[in-house]
Amino acid sequence: MTSGGVTGARATRLDRVLNVLERVGNRLPEPFLLFGLLLAVVAVVSTVVAAFGVTVRIPGAAREIPVRGAFSGAGLEFLFTEMPGNFIGFPPLQTVITIMLAVGLAERTGLLTALVRAAFGGAPRWVLPYAVGLVGITSSVMADSSMIIIPPLAALVFKAAGRHPVAGLLGGFAAVGAGYSTAPVVTSLDGLFSGISNKVAETLPHAGTPVTPVSNYFFNLVSSIVLGLLAGWLIDKVVEPRLVRTGVPREHADGDGQDTAHEHVGGEGRETAHEGIELRGAERRGLVWAGSALLAATAATVVLVLWPDSPLRNESGGFLPDSPLMDSVTTLTFLAFLVPGIAYGASVGTISRAADVPKLMGEALRDMSGFLVLAFMLGQFIALFNWTNLGSLLAVSGADLLRGLGLDGYPAFVGFMVLASVLNLFIISGSSLWTLMASVFVPMFVLLGFEPGFAQAAFRVGDSATQIMTPLNPYMIIILGYLRRYEPGAGLGTLVARMTPFVVPFWLTWALILTVFYYADLPLGPGMGIHIGR
Repeated sequence: MTSGGVTGARATRLDRVLNVLERVGNRLPEPFLLFGLLLAVVAVVSTVVAAFGVTVRIPGAAREIPVRGAFSGAGLEFLFTEMPGNFIGFPPLQTVITIMLAVGLAERTGLLTALVRAAFGGAPRWVLPYAVGLVGITSSVMADSSMIIIPPLAALVFKAAGRHPVAGLLGGFAAVGAGYSTAPVVTSLDGLFSGISNKVAETLPHAGTPVTPVSNYFFNLVSSIVLGLLAGWLIDKVVEPRLVRTGVPREHADGDGQDTAHEHVGGEGRETAHEGIELRGAERRGLVWAGSALLAATAATVVLVLWPDSPLRNESGGFLPDSPLMDSVTTLTFLAFLVPGIAYGASVGTISRAADVPKLMGEALRDMSGFLVLAFMLGQFIALFNWTNLGSLLAVSGADLLRGLGLDGYPAFVGFMVLASVLNLFIISGSSLWTLMASVFVPMFVLLGFEPGFAQAAFRVGDSATQIMTPLNPYMIIILGYLRRYEPGAGLGTLVARMTPFVVPFWLTWALILTVFYYADLPLGPGMGIHIGR
């Protein structure tokens, strides 16, 4: 008996549905070829649409913008001259490679494994899914870095507790991705969204209340707690039992996994995480050195940030909505793993000389070679999709369709959230999608008497849930790489099927929370209501 169920248990109706979805999805070509084909489709469609002289009018823009064809003089020039830049400038590539250099070093020195064993060695096993859910939701404070840090750490946590590591991996990614737009603390995304909302609203004669980074804070706080607990329940009751029923391996396919055991303590037989080997004295000392190094680095950073003339402040001397500090999340995360990783390795002996540091970082980069190759094709596809203006055409056409349905009041917001979820399958950048949708919908909803901050809150619901099931999300490819360590034959269909149990519950629950705020007329944040003038 395992925590998830009994191996060989009878398949449920949900299992059968997801199995069909997995089989269909896995018939898609390999990701590199898939995005090559999508690149060709965008090239052909954009050329045909451009031949008809189609233009897009984005509200607030000075003029219409044309759809540009890839098979035109300008398009071919773009493809030939920008190919290297499209690859190197692919935004997730910068984040992924930078973070993985440090995370890989921390993993190879033994720091991450020791930290997980120390932190969760006595934790009740039933708590772990909910801890992963809440931590995953909160981790959006690390921006995109969270999508490559939390899932493998969650797998380690589950492994240490004798639970299915793939459940931790998938649950960690789902919590981070599907709940990316909310957190119990103010993040850089709040500043970014509020800046976009205000830029659009300031052009309107009656724009309502100015949007600030805390205008959605009450809504975010409630959402993050509820969604974090929901993620934990789904991991525990849906995802892990299905992994057990379908016989997904618990160990790496290369056999480098570690055995785990369970022990019962106390009169109630409480199961706790217990690896076969407890932390040794050297490992404990290493953790002390790592913690001390991290504390020293944090203190130095705080001094730099609080310094009145700090280069990390913006022009007004603050940090929100935008500042060099907010743009340094990747760098700070890199240092948060690199500094303690080196300290731990030097203490326990996994780093014995300076040359070991670049060697371990190089090994981490070697493991990312598959993603690097795929990033080349991803970069070309996304760059061409943006250059052709097909994304803008999709967003504006969707908005026109919604207006044409004649929806009013709250039903209009439901349609707006659905549209955001659909567009999120194609435009995965939340800031880019909100820029497009805000320019259309903020004026529309203001005219209907709704605060821009309420439109922004509704966008959060639609923006996140579906991004964990679209192949256009480059971080899905990274998670697929982790998944293939356990299931070498796993494909995109496998991952989409495993993410599906999170998407619908997250969307419906989040929409229900917004509905409660709406009908109870609760403030979304300090000074931000729902209706203008109330």
